[in-house]
Amino acid sequence: MNYRNICAVPGMVLVITGISMLFPALWSLYYGDYDWPAFLWTGGVTVILGLTLYKVCGITGAFQAKEAFAAVVLSWVAAAGFGALPFLLSGTLPTFGSALFEAMSGFTTTGASVFSDVEILPHGVLFWRSFTHWLGGMGIIVLFVAVLSSLGVNALSMFKAESPGPVIEKITPRISATAKILWYIYIGMTIVLVVILYALGMPLFDSLCHAFGTVATGGFSIKNLSIGYYANPLIHWVIIAFMFLAGINFVLYYLALKGKDLRVFWKDGEFRLYARITLVFIAVIAVTLLWTTNYSSEAALRHAAFQVVSIMTTTGYATADFDLWTTTAKAMLVILMFVGGCAGSTSGSIKVGRMLILLKQGYLELQRVLHPRSVTQIRINGKAVRPELVMNVQQFFFIYVFIAAVSVTVMSALGLDPVSAFTAVAATLGNVGPGLAEVGPMRNYALVPEAGKYYLSFLMLAGRLELYTLLVLFLPSFWRK
Repeated sequence: MNYRNICAVPGMVLVITGISMLFPALWSLYYGDYDWPAFLWTGGVTVILGLTLYKVCGITGAFQAKEAFAAVVLSWVAAAGFGALPFLLSGTLPTFGSALFEAMSGFTTTGASVFSDVEILPHGVLFWRSFTHWLGGMGIIVLFVAVLSSLGVNALSMFKAESPGPVIEKITPRISATAKILWYIYIGMTIVLVVILYALGMPLFDSLCHAFGTVATGGFSIKNLSIGYYANPLIHWVIIAFMFLAGINFVLYYLALKGKDLRVFWKDGEFRLYARITLVFIAVIAVTLLWTTNYSSEAALRHAAFQVVSIMTTTGYATADFDLWTTTAKAMLVILMFVGGCAGSTSGSIKVGRMLILLKQGYLELQRVLHPRSVTQIRINGKAVRPELVMNVQQFFFIYVFIAAVSVTVMSALGLDPVSAFTAVAATLGNVGPGLAEVGPMRNYALVPEAGKYYLSFLMLAGRLELYTLLVLFLPSFWRK
């Protein structure tokens, strides 16, 4: 393998990470907080080290697939590792395990936190937590490709290694142009949400932090009660809408804007299933809340919609402590942790696109029981799905469930009760954030042992990189010539 290529990419990612630390430092200085030196010192060292790596190594020749996988994984580990340092240097977290957990949760847009009281944190730390969401939401490598447009064929191999979903779509001939378009849409959506939240009475700092977490489907809030802190129902409905929008394949936005035709959304089979699942779960949970709580009709619908969309899109914000809801409602939310948003969105988990293929394949197998000699093939959006893709999705589902089962055993062995262990694994592997019981929406992951925090950080990265990109590095054959 070309180790110079592998080292050069993390180098540039470190430069992007280090420069990004300037923004929380400025907010800290503006509010007169004590944490600004942690960001300036860490940012400076990170930029210098990154530039050194990039200049010394350099990108020479085209990337092999193995080099792309290694470069992407190392880039994410480097970003999270150096992104954890401000938490340590500012004194807000005592151990590197906790700091890495918080940073990895931010960059992977998981939103699981080890902070018991976020409202006592300085503004720089609060902004950095939310900004890591925004950087990782569309993808660190996608941003790298957009910035460094001279990569050519190298960009596509790295883009594929990082981007979520069973199929990677190029919407322009050059992958760097595709990356730029996706980031333009992402930035535009963020700006619109900031303006709306600010117009509804949310302070600018709060609007920025929550817009980052919403559009990136991250979930870090600057309030202990999350979005439930804000009593304005309009704020809740706006964030519901934008969480839902962020869970849609971003390629559809480009196609809709290019063709000036909104029907492109409903023509997409994955979007139709995504919308139907969301509406059905909202309706059932809203009815359950009306029967079992003293919520008004509007409040029941709003809280049901917020929690369903938040969990479905793996955002993790909350307006209510759903751990207090009925067993039926909680079970439905746990199911959604394994569904996720659409492929090509900022959401995590298995993805609706894979669910659609599995459902169609299951229906096809039932048809073959009745008609053994029939020759049929799965079709999505009018196009036949290749058998290799169906096999890939089935393997992904098996590996996902297998890792989840093993991880529940690991977390139980580390001292978590069964419900906490199961939902902690589901929430971190699916990049959801909050679970139930000891890791519920109004609690945190501080009680998890240090070894457990490292393990859950690994799960967050595995989930964000869609398993294969990370797990392939553990194959002995990966490192052979």
